[in-house]
This record gives sequence, C-alpha cells and structure tokens, in this order.
Amino acid sequence: MKLANKTARSGKITPGKVKPIAVNFDGGKLTSDAGAVLLRQLDQKLRLTERINALIRDPRDPFFTVHQQRDLIAQRIFAIALGYEDVNDQQTLRKDPAMLAAVKNTTDDEQPLGSAPTLSRFENRITDKELAGLSKLFVELFIESHDVPPKQIVIDVDATDDTIHGNQEGRYFNGFYDDYCFLPLYFFCGDQLLWAQLRSSKTGGNHGTLAIFHYLATQIKQAWPDVEIVLRGDAGFYSPKLLAYCDRHSYKYILGIPSNKKLKKLSANIVFASEMFFVDAGSQQPFRLFWEYEYKTKTWKHARKVIVKAERLPDGNNRSGKENTRYIVTNLDGDAKELYEEIYCARGDMENRIKEQQLMMFADRTSCHSFQANRFRLFLSSCAYVLMETLRRTALVGTSMAKAQCSTIRVKLFKIAAVVSESVRRILFSMADFCPMRELWMLVFGRLQILPDVRRCMQGIS
Repeated sequence: MKLANKTARSGKITPGKVKPIAVNFDGGKLTSDAGAVLLRQLDQKLRLTERINALIRDPRDPFFTVHQQRDLIAQRIFAIALGYEDVNDQQTLRKDPAMLAAVKNTTDDEQPLGSAPTLSRFENRITDKELAGLSKLFVELFIESHDVPPKQIVIDVDATDDTIHGNQEGRYFNGFYDDYCFLPLYFFCGDQLLWAQLRSSKTGGNHGTLAIFHYLATQIKQAWPDVEIVLRGDAGFYSPKLLAYCDRHSYKYILGIPSNKKLKKLSANIVFASEMFFVDAGSQQPFRLFWEYEYKTKTWKHARKVIVKAERLPDGNNRSGKENTRYIVTNLDGDAKELYEEIYCARGDMENRIKEQQLMMFADRTSCHSFQANRFRLFLSSCAYVLMETLRRTALVGTSMAKAQCSTIRVKLFKIAAVVSESVRRILFSMADFCPMRELWMLVFGRLQILPDVRRCMQGIS
C-alpha cells in the first residue's frame, strides 16, 4: 500500500452525520476515512486482531465461510476508531474503499466486508471462557510496550455507569447513579489501559478489584521483578482484604477510606482549625489543612497511616463555609500534603481516560440483550482505544497532537478525504495538496512504517 500527494478536484460534501463516501472519481473511489490506513499499520505492529482471532474459536464451516473471523474483528475495531459506533453503520461502510484496503487489502466492492447481521451474529457467539482470555491481552501489550523495565508504576482503578435502555441481561437498579445501569471497571497505568470489564450493578463498586489487581500485579512482577507497584483509587475501592493483600506482597497503595465516627473524632481538632482559619481569612477562598496519624480498625491486624484533608469551601452567606473533609490510607512515605495533592489527586486524570472510552470510543453502546455480547462490545471499544493510545504514544510524540484526545485524533488524522485506486501491484491513496493536516499525516504514516514492533516505541524521535 502506497501513499501519494495529488491535487484532486473538489467535491461537495453535505454537512451532517459523518458517513463513509465511496463513489467513482477519476479512475478511483473517494473515501472520507483515509485514516483507516494508519489503523492498519498500528494493528500490524501490535498484531492485535491476529491475537484476538487466535483466542476466539470459529465454529463455522470453512467451505461456506465468506468473511474470515480476523476480518470481522478488524472491521469492527477499525470502524469504532473511525467514529462508527453502531453495527448498522456497516451497511454502507462495508464497501468503503479505505476500509476494504485496511481490512482485506483490496478496494473491490464486489468483495464487501461483513454486513450488520454477520457482525451481530459474531458478537453474540463469544463465550465467557473466550472473554476471560481476551481480557488478558491489554496487560500483555502494556508490558511489551516498554523496552526498559520502569522503576515504579501506578495502577489506577475506577468504575463508571453505563445506562441501560431495555430489559437486558444483568439489568439492575443502582441507587448511587439512580438508574438502571452496568458498572464497567477499568484499570489504567497512565494513559495505557490494563483492564476493562463490564459488570452488573447488582454488586458493589469494588467487586472483583482484588482478583483483577492480583492478576495484573502478578503478570507485571513476572516480567519486571524489581518494579514497585502502587495501587491508587478512591474510597469506593477501599477494602480491608485489599490492604492486607498489598501488605502481604509488599505492594504500595494510596486509597480513599470512608469516614466513620472514630476518624471524625481523631480529626476533630484539625477540622476545627480549618474552620477558624477559613473564617479569619474572610471566607472567600477555599482553605485546606492536612494531618496524618496512625489508625487501626477492628478488621486491621496493624495500624496504618491515615491522612486527613480538612477543607472549607465558600458557601454563600455562611461564614463557616462548607466542610469537605476527606481521608486516605497509604503505606507510601512522604509529607501528608504532598501525598494527597500530588499523588492521590493525580488519579483524577484517569477520569479523562474513561471519558475517552465511554464517549469517544463508544464503550457505552452495550445495547445487546446478551450480557456476554455486551462484554465483548466493551472489549472491542477498548481495543480501539488501545490503537489510539499507541498512535498517540509513538507516532505523535513530539508533535502538536502528542496529548490530543481520541476525538481530536479522529477528526484531524482519520476523517480525511482521499481518492483510492488499485493497480496490479499496489493500492494508492491520493490526498489533496491543500489538506490542512497533510504534513502531520505523512509524518505519522512514515513513523508507523519504520516502527518495527510494539517492543520498540518511537519515543524521542523528532
């Protein structure tokens, strides 16, 4: 597959919902998704769809099989990354020349990709055993992405709500979110996804956290025996068993802890002091004080360090302000204020990664009746995010889009018009000379070409 710059005659595109374009144009076909080529390159470097295909059994008779299972996987993941969240979009997208080139290495629309019913049948035949194996791919990719073992990694854990529309399997009402929903659970290390799992809201927010963290930590320690692992999460993931497990295996942690009468009593003086300073300062700006002490509950075998943040916030005409006291438990060394503000509060960035998953990679499109099918849909969205994150971490490093969100990458690098033509030996993508992102696009394309594999990232290449 080869790229060329070529000035094309302008064609009018009607604004509205983005749809793939596939029409005859100067001996080729016009597409609005030239970025599919980049997704193909990323997939080849990671061998992502190849690995997924190896973990899923194909029960179909090869004699009657038209669409290879690996092609269906690539088609679904690439489409999500390009912004097509629904299977119904494939009715038109399956003949798009860029998608055909990316998935099947052809532009012949007489050999279209899988239809919406074909993809739906595929999604609904995935088993729990296969899903268990697929879930482990992300931590493998994470380990492979490092040439040199890191000295320390911080694993963030968090959950979010996925509203249910219909009488789907796993449907329960959640009082915290005040709706019927699923509770997807995510583990991240920085921007890199380690685990994504769809859960029913019938269970608690921290359900499964210990088992998943055990698996992740074990795999990481096997690859990097000397790495220090830090687990970070809010009070919803506090668990005496989780703390005991971390202590037993010498893992670090910094977790929120729910308030109780004893904690309130121990922190009464610092909370009172924060109120007095807040009033003396004029009650116009938030005010914080930090303190730490040794604390032990009946379920803990030994005392642990607890940090209290005693904060007062402006509250209209109330001179005493609004109390906002929070507690965290940790076995990390350091100053209380620094641990809270610089280490614990940094977990908030994970919420941006979840937003990218839910809002930009359409992880909330869990509209199948089967719970297993919805779990697989979350996995496919997660794979699309992994491709995006890999592009951002490797080929976009040092550029103006090195920190761009997935939606920005999609709009500026993927949703680009090109004329696609095919000869005997190559598929040619011809882009307009006046394309505003042409230079960056060609830079990214060139970097991905020389990216040997996932073990040798291109960080530092200018």
